[in-house]
Amino acid sequence: MTTHGPVMPIWSCGGCGLPWPCPTRKRELRAEYADAPVSLALYLGSYLVQAAEDMPWTPAGVLHRRFLGWVRVVDPPTPAVQQRSTATVPAEPSREAPQ
Repeated sequence: MTTHGPVMPIWSCGGCGLPWPCPTRKRELRAEYADAPVSLALYLGSYLVQAAEDMPWTPAGVLHRRFLGWVRVVDPPTPAVQQRSTATVPAEPSREAPQ
């Protein structure tokens, strides 16, 4: 069990005093939900709703970044797939010598 749980209604970390979720708890949550990122987002979304009720003076964007902004894992870029152009190309003029 972690000591880095939220202290409500101020939403600081019970383990280190930083705003919750603190960096330590974020690492723990990433490990706990490694195979279930949607579940992690839903879990943190419920905390976001509670925090918004407890801290109505905090802008919604700040709370979103704090609770959910770090959750999304950026997948490594996939190699670009070369696509064939479907554009119409005008016919080239005849290369034959004029007669």
